[in-house]
Amino acid sequence: MKYPLKALFLLIILSALQYNCQYSKDSNTFDVVIYGGTSAGITAAIQTARLGKSVILIEPTNRIGGLTTGGLGQTDIGNKHVIGGISREFYRNIKAYYENPEHWVWQQKSEYKDGGQTRSEDHEDAMWTFEPSAALKVYQEMLKDLDIAIVYSQKLNRTSGVLKADNKISAISMLSGETYYGNVFIDATYEGDLMAAAGVSYTVGRESNTQYEESLNGIQANKVSKTLSNTNSNNSIYHNFIDGVDPYIIKGDSSSGLLPFINEGGPGIDGQGDKGVQAYCFRMTLTDHPENRIPFAKPEDYNELDYELLFRNYEAAQGPIEAMYSYGDRLVPWINSAMPNRKTDTNNQKGFSTDFIGQNWDYPEASYEKREQIIERHRRYQQGLMWTLANHPRIPEKVRDQVSRWGTCKDEYEREDGWQQQLYIREARRMVGDQVMTQKHCEGIEIVSDPIGMAAYGMDSHHIKRYVNAKGFVANEGNVEAHVKAPYSIGYRSIVPRNKECSNLLVPICLSASHIAFGSIRMEPVFMVLGQSAAVVACLSIDDGKAVQDVEYDKLRDMLIEQDQVLE
Repeated sequence: MKYPLKALFLLIILSALQYNCQYSKDSNTFDVVIYGGTSAGITAAIQTARLGKSVILIEPTNRIGGLTTGGLGQTDIGNKHVIGGISREFYRNIKAYYENPEHWVWQQKSEYKDGGQTRSEDHEDAMWTFEPSAALKVYQEMLKDLDIAIVYSQKLNRTSGVLKADNKISAISMLSGETYYGNVFIDATYEGDLMAAAGVSYTVGRESNTQYEESLNGIQANKVSKTLSNTNSNNSIYHNFIDGVDPYIIKGDSSSGLLPFINEGGPGIDGQGDKGVQAYCFRMTLTDHPENRIPFAKPEDYNELDYELLFRNYEAAQGPIEAMYSYGDRLVPWINSAMPNRKTDTNNQKGFSTDFIGQNWDYPEASYEKREQIIERHRRYQQGLMWTLANHPRIPEKVRDQVSRWGTCKDEYEREDGWQQQLYIREARRMVGDQVMTQKHCEGIEIVSDPIGMAAYGMDSHHIKRYVNAKGFVANEGNVEAHVKAPYSIGYRSIVPRNKECSNLLVPICLSASHIAFGSIRMEPVFMVLGQSAAVVACLSIDDGKAVQDVEYDKLRDMLIEQDQVLE
């Protein structure tokens, strides 16, 4: 058949376009598609590649590793012995990294004293404290020889970017228009964006205690409550204000209005649920080395009134400034854990500190633009806080002298001011699946029948709101610090949605857990464990042609043990 020249030209163009579309789809098709280059996403990618499956790791920002490479160099876990698999491999590689003298730039190895809660003992095969830059290099080394496609700065189109037929995802599209096809998908974000866009059930905030028969969920304004195992939990007593801090702009004058960041309502009724989210902050990487230190700078939009509660909290101290708190001996409102090379992992401590209490409730469901505004507002608040502690004349001199020694690091992050981009998202969305991890699991009252990993940290929630108490003074609400008696197992069914909602999605971070149970599970080593286990489920699902909910548990268990996971 002969074609007119114009028609032949159009046919060639159409054929080329069809070829390019097919090539694009083929090149963007993988066995497993992982959205979120967090610690969980990285271990999931490594495990998938090691099991011989094609995999892509999609990171919305320009840096992988999440909080592990974003400031959380102090590993919280509770019991190191339950960390196995790729997670433990990472910490072993951290130890090997610091065995190299070239990696001690700002101090000698012999000078470093481990300042973390999870101390690295000399006889151990692993190291549990590290610089964010070291974690990034270790992750990159672990990834480099594996067949893993990694793309950066690709954000999911949360409105229409999940291509789904019935209860199965076929592809996900980014805001850029890039589309990735897969057999199984893993949401490894801190926010649960893919899970939510896929129509999976989830919740935000605190459940009431009655929902799952718990005692540490919901509003926690009282100072002491009983856990289910009949031990006491001190709630909202830590990281709170000294009695007598006035909440009003003009002291004693309620008509003058409340100071910034105070909730106009009271704390609410103990045990009732709400939509409050535990506070976020930046886990600051600081240094006192003059050659590597960037002094704390005063933000351009600095508002002194934002820190009035801090001033009043110091001024409310009775007697010597050293005696202003009934616990601890830190004059400075931070936990400044020593990391290698004269750096720190600096976290919230006391009533007015780095946690920006009550200012993150909108974050989990917010648009990307709104989230960036929330992140930047947290950064400016924290920058202003550090400048205030280091320089303001209303801050005690001993505090100013201590804080002004420190600053952000020149050699850690991409920003010129030394601040990281990764905000500490302690909690956002949480999936609601057929199995919900609860306080009963944390306390050993209930035991899962399908373990895929273990957790061991205490049930921990940072404050959620700031309010005026019955005495007319300011107080914080939401803090819970309750120990667990022993490590406990996390169930396979807690990382998969209900089958009718999505049959090929796994959620190792925003898993199915109550607020207070998530407060124990939400540790980076555990996220790495769950990321690896999710990848094993994904690979077995592909091999057996089954939904991720229907993988034979005995086969899953055997493979997890073969991959050095600790299950019970």
